[in-house]
Amino acid sequence: MLIAATALLISSCCQKTDIQMSNITEDAIIKASSVIMESAPGADRITMEKGLRQAAGLWRASDGTPEEFIEFAKENYIADPAARKVLFEKISTAFEVMNGIGNQATVQLQMPVVLAGPEPTNIDYIFSGYYPMSHFSDDMFENKVAFITVLNFPSYTLAEKNGFGEGKEGKKWDRLEWAYARLGDYFTTRIPASLIQKSAVVNSESENYIASYNIYMGHLLTEKGERLFPEDMILLSHWNLRDELKSNYADVPNASEKQKMIYKVMEHIACQTIPAAVVNNPEYDWAPYSNKVYKNGKEVSLPSEGAARYSYILSTFHLEQEFDKFSPLLPTGIARNFEGGMEVSSEDIESLFVNLISSPEVKKVGDLIKSRLGRELQPYDIWYDGFKSRSTISEDQLTAKTRKMYPTPEAFHQDMPRMLQKLGFSKEKSKWLADRIVVEGARGSGHAWGAQARWEPARLRTRIGEKGMDYKGYNIAVHEFGHNVEQTLSLYDMDYYTLNGVPNTAFTETLAFIFQKRDLKLMGYPLTIDDNTTLDIFWGAYEIMGVALVDMYTWRWLYDNPSATAEELRDAVLRLAKEVWNKYYEPVLGTHDSPILAIYSHMVNSPMYLPNYPFGHVIEYQLEEYFSGISSDAEFASEIQRIYTLGRLTPHIWMEQAVGSKVSTDPLIKAIDKIL
Repeated sequence: MLIAATALLISSCCQKTDIQMSNITEDAIIKASSVIMESAPGADRITMEKGLRQAAGLWRASDGTPEEFIEFAKENYIADPAARKVLFEKISTAFEVMNGIGNQATVQLQMPVVLAGPEPTNIDYIFSGYYPMSHFSDDMFENKVAFITVLNFPSYTLAEKNGFGEGKEGKKWDRLEWAYARLGDYFTTRIPASLIQKSAVVNSESENYIASYNIYMGHLLTEKGERLFPEDMILLSHWNLRDELKSNYADVPNASEKQKMIYKVMEHIACQTIPAAVVNNPEYDWAPYSNKVYKNGKEVSLPSEGAARYSYILSTFHLEQEFDKFSPLLPTGIARNFEGGMEVSSEDIESLFVNLISSPEVKKVGDLIKSRLGRELQPYDIWYDGFKSRSTISEDQLTAKTRKMYPTPEAFHQDMPRMLQKLGFSKEKSKWLADRIVVEGARGSGHAWGAQARWEPARLRTRIGEKGMDYKGYNIAVHEFGHNVEQTLSLYDMDYYTLNGVPNTAFTETLAFIFQKRDLKLMGYPLTIDDNTTLDIFWGAYEIMGVALVDMYTWRWLYDNPSATAEELRDAVLRLAKEVWNKYYEPVLGTHDSPILAIYSHMVNSPMYLPNYPFGHVIEYQLEEYFSGISSDAEFASEIQRIYTLGRLTPHIWMEQAVGSKVSTDPLIKAIDKIL
């Protein structure tokens, strides 16, 4: 999972402006345009008027009178290309400094609650919810930097960026023009600092809830009172529960019984019938099938969580409602996430996913899995892991090796240069990348935290037990390592600061998947990229697409039912999860009304993030298909460096420049059809 460093609050770019809240009339805009053209007759009128109108839409009475706006526009519009580039460079440098310092402060304040160590105190949680950059936007509008930026570097619609407009802008832009356009995305709305700070608190509370949602597996009982899991096994929901379930596709004792029990635990979490006291608490034994709880061998009666999980989602929704008031161009959290953040509409994402999960190829792959397992499929086979080469290797064997190799976070960091060289990076580049990444022990499952300035490191947070890093932790750490490599390449090796990053988080997930798939190669085992690899990507996409659809449908339901209680939201999410399951998963995996698609923790602490994973799987296949034509590890590493320094273009344009085609599920579906 990626947790990006909190940067500027940026909405999607736009052309129209919020005139209703402005004190600048149309007559004032026309006059300002005439004044600018008189003083700079060589100015590009179309671009100038775009910036002028956007600045006018953000201007308030507190910023000055219409006459003062006209004078401001005349004095601050820069027509000369060379002078405009100087302005761009100065603004970019200043923003990098402020972003970097703000990010460093955020990192330090959150350390007690995200890193392994003493239990956080109340003051730690308070500081972790503080966002040092919350007043940035307010300050930039007050000192007029925001207006200077908007006036000279206007924003563009998604259609314009993709090249769908009359001038086909995005497809014709050079690197500098793209950098200008991304600078134009910085100020498209005026969100009060108090609301930005409130957002940090709400997000922190949700994150802390999820980061401490541990299940003590050694305290789970069968109906006969048996314990299937080691006494010291503690698994975070949902990540570690899912990975433990996956690991039992290998030849291990009581594998099927363990999978069924984990599935039952997941059901209780999603449905909120789990006794609240057994979460992150070793004092009780719990029998998930009967939902009975015992203390010192005696049954005790304890209340369930009820709807606690869904109350956090509801708090985030109410926060988004407040943002809606200041975002007339993207008036819902859904629009801001998809058209704004992912730069792909929710309708296009939904169509992309449904195209795959409703394809006949899904049933064919399901039949293949059924034949391999030699039994009828169960709902938890959505996490079937048998297409991976490691399924033939005992996880105990892998864990013994990873614990020996990585007893501490420092040991993993010290091994990074070797791992990168194993992937084909030069010795010099491997050291250069590793020097810009810090590895830290995580309280939760682990995540990647990117740098925001070219003088601070990216951070890899990974969970390491007292005995060292087990294989599950290693597999996740390699995933996060992929994030860190992307974060470092797309920042430090970028030609323009405003282009740093990738089109959306699905693209960084893609490189994380690519690294994760090669985890055994990094341990010295042979790497095989074959039909099983394609089947694994397809089945992984099938699984997470349903989860993502439930997340998307939940938010549509929230906007249709804005006064809902947490209990009503819980019931709605479970109904939606069952509907998606019955339509797309029951025909393959059986079991009517399974709620399992509602288990993912991202729904709570990273709303609407889940679509990035399947979107990333689709991109992953297209990249892997492209990499299949590469003859050496060195060329593989070289292409990663080329592709991941394309910068923050739109998704389709990035893909066209990376591999020569737009994002589509069709190549993956066709490949599966050919295999089967």
